[in-house]
Amino acid sequence: MAKASILIVEDDEDILELISYNLGKEGYTVVGVRSGEEALEKIGNVYPDLIILDIMLPGIDGTDVLRSLKRNNETAAIPVIMATAKSEDSDIVSGLELGADDYIAKPFSPKVLIA
Repeated sequence: MAKASILIVEDDEDILELISYNLGKEGYTVVGVRSGEEALEKIGNVYPDLIILDIMLPGIDGTDVLRSLKRNNETAAIPVIMATAKSEDSDIVSGLELGADDYIAKPFSPKVLIA
């Protein structure tokens, strides 16, 4: 049985490759995009089982992507993990209040993310 499909939204190429490699190695189907605009476009075509979303993105930032996802009945149920360098308590609370299911501060271990 195939594992879940995961959309990674991360503008840092190295981090995107690291996350993609580790999740792919675990058997997940991984799609990566580097902007909020690409994420919103891709979600309509892929409908992932999970989204790993950075906050600080070029153009539409991660909080706006999250708001858009949670306002849309077709995407509101997709779980979202925020993975970002913004690690102040206020940032974490804000992300969770917007509807994120979890929040992981960078830098993080790929093993922690997979778990």
